[in-house]
Amino acid sequence: MADRALRGMQIGSKSMESEDGVVFADRYTVKYACPNGHVFEMPLSVEATAPPTWGCRCGTTAELVGEAPEDTETKPAKPVRTHWDMLCERRSLEELEVVLNEQLTAYREGRLRPEGHYRKS
Repeated sequence: MADRALRGMQIGSKSMESEDGVVFADRYTVKYACPNGHVFEMPLSVEATAPPTWGCRCGTTAELVGEAPEDTETKPAKPVRTHWDMLCERRSLEELEVVLNEQLTAYREGRLRPEGHYRKS
């Protein structure tokens, strides 16, 4: 039994696993440069699109140098949906007018407080 003991081994800090048989993800490297002269490279997955800017260690924003691989196809950008757009998806303008009139009546009667407290104490 003493032959198998892990003497002097720090069990929590070292892994007994090896990298045999592990297939690593394909990667490519992109280069960024900041206005302060720092140049650094970042490895990215081939499935990822390189962002045009990256935060530098000095706190400034570094710009992408060169071009990222063009293997990935560009997705069309979704239009920005405002709160009004989402509200109009759920209710018609007639329903919104009814709700607005109900809320204005409640406010004028003092059932709603301007601070946002909607329950009377």
